Amino acid sequence: MRLRRKRRLMRCLRKRRDLKSVADNTAKIKRSDILLMSVVRNEKIRLPYFLDYYRKLGINHFLFIDNDSDDGTGDYLSDQPDVSVWHTNASYKRATFGTDWSNYLLRKYAHDHWVLTVDPDEFFIYPFCDTRPIRALTDWLNGCAVRSFGTMLIDMYPQGPVDAETYHEGQDPFQIARWFDAGNYMITKNPDYGNLWIQGGPRARVFFRDNPAKAPALNKIPLVKWDRRYVYVSSTHSLLPRGLNQVYDEWGGEKASGALLHAKLINTLGDKAKEELQRGQHYRRSGEYRAYAEQLADKPVFWCDRSEKYINWRQLEILGLMSKGNWA
Repeated sequence: MRLRRKRRLMRCLRKRRDLKSVADNTAKIKRSDILLMSVVRNEKIRLPYFLDYYRKLGINHFLFIDNDSDDGTGDYLSDQPDVSVWHTNASYKRATFGTDWSNYLLRKYAHDHWVLTVDPDEFFIYPFCDTRPIRALTDWLNGCAVRSFGTMLIDMYPQGPVDAETYHEGQDPFQIARWFDAGNYMITKNPDYGNLWIQGGPRARVFFRDNPAKAPALNKIPLVKWDRRYVYVSSTHSLLPRGLNQVYDEWGGEKASGALLHAKLINTLGDKAKEELQRGQHYRRSGEYRAYAEQLADKPVFWCDRSEKYINWRQLEILGLMSKGNWA
């Protein structure tokens, strides 16, 4: 595992040549700042709400990698005073699906900072997030000597077909996608890295019903007190050193955990699936996006009589999808 980590560190150092600084505001980063890291491509429609959401949560500075967007994403981000942007037209796939790029920037700028690594359609929820900023969570984690915080990715969806309502720039996507699956999840433990592997939910039962083992992973560890020796291995599903992956209690208790509300299943999915299928830059020869593109023409409906309408984090805790642990 130590050798694997060193190889990942070497990869990220080599891949730094892919990145060109477009807007460097990193001199503004203060020692106590909480950072956010994201790799994006053609996401301008999502960014106004995304930035507003995370600024209100308490993020101090954003690190974005723009993978050759042509919709104005780079220009929009470059105009933000609390954002630093790097551009690359290199292969997303050959950069371990963007992880090598993220690992390099995290190594250079996030050492000894709490950093949240998320996609532009992921929205972090944690215990007491309706009344406490993210710094309250990181302060508590510091006091407990905990360096990583796990979440489950919860796919949100509308009551009708995904293209029935049009998403507008700056809009809260959960005004459209208000529903989620309370159950229908499978959990195993990865024997190599020690992380939990979670699959299921609406994408598994609609897009991958004939082969649920191919459904996307829903386990993520997005919030980490970063050290330059750390690396993500597979997106934010697992890290090295592997002790960072133990964000659960093996002995029957509960560790505090959160959730990522996932706003993928809205009307933008169709165009995104076609684009990514054509690019062929995603995992398993873009098999996930192939499933989306093939089945969206049939206008699938994710809602069913067991769907739950999202209320707040306490609802997710009652359903067993996250926990406040011993944080009171």
